[in-house]
Amino acid sequence: MNALIDTNVIIDVLARREPFFSDSSKVLDRAERGDFTAWLCATTVTTVYYLIRRHLGATRAVEKLQDLTSICSIAAVNRSVIDSALKSSFADFEDAVLSCSALTVGVDCIVTRNEADFQSSSLLVYTPSQFLSALAEA
Repeated sequence: MNALIDTNVIIDVLARREPFFSDSSKVLDRAERGDFTAWLCATTVTTVYYLIRRHLGATRAVEKLQDLTSICSIAAVNRSVIDSALKSSFADFEDAVLSCSALTVGVDCIVTRNEADFQSSSLLVYTPSQFLSALAEA
């Protein structure tokens, strides 16, 4: 299975945000074990760096991203992705970019804490908890 992990799930893990940390960290643990192929949108990497650098400093932020990118593949954001996102029916442009980027790499689903943000996506959308259950059934 291939899954794009939304930015909020990554931030939940790195910032240890409760009550979301447990399930979100289990998703990344399963990716690290090779139970599925995890993808991040390229914009997630830059957003995560921006947010955690303020709290951890630049050096630690880079270390965290190196750890993350050793686990996850990166879905590109190029002109085609942007054009598709601009033409989409998504209410939020950033979510449209994530969904369109995910489609270009052929993921099966998006794992997010905000399912409603991806109602316009043609992909399956799971919360971390739902995704863990889907993995258990596979």
